[in-house]
Amino acid sequence: MEKSIKEIEDYLAGVKAAVKRGRWQIERNKKRQANLALFREYVIDERRCRQIILELSAYDFSSILQNEHAGYEQEQLYVFGTEVSLLQRFGERMDIVPLYIKLNRLEEPFVIVVSFHRQARVLKYAFR
Repeated sequence: MEKSIKEIEDYLAGVKAAVKRGRWQIERNKKRQANLALFREYVIDERRCRQIILELSAYDFSSILQNEHAGYEQEQLYVFGTEVSLLQRFGERMDIVPLYIKLNRLEEPFVIVVSFHRQARVLKYAFR
């Protein structure tokens, strides 16, 4: 699905407005082990995650995926990527960590951060 840079900017504006109002959550359940691993491996908290989301731009946009979970097929998940500097939890080194961020902006408005973890593979960006 092709989107213009303006459409992605508008989507992100809605995401950021919801996040600023505290209307968001990061999925951290047993199905989201990669999300949990990021918090185990690096010194990062929800405040830092919030900051990273608020700094996303349309140039960080990669793709849109259809939600494949039963009952949620009408939802579109927007994938973004960015690189951030994070301190190793059990080390003294800062790493540049490429992040994979998958967002689901609901109508309420509420944002579910489905994925927030290290990229498993290099992303292709739509506007770079």
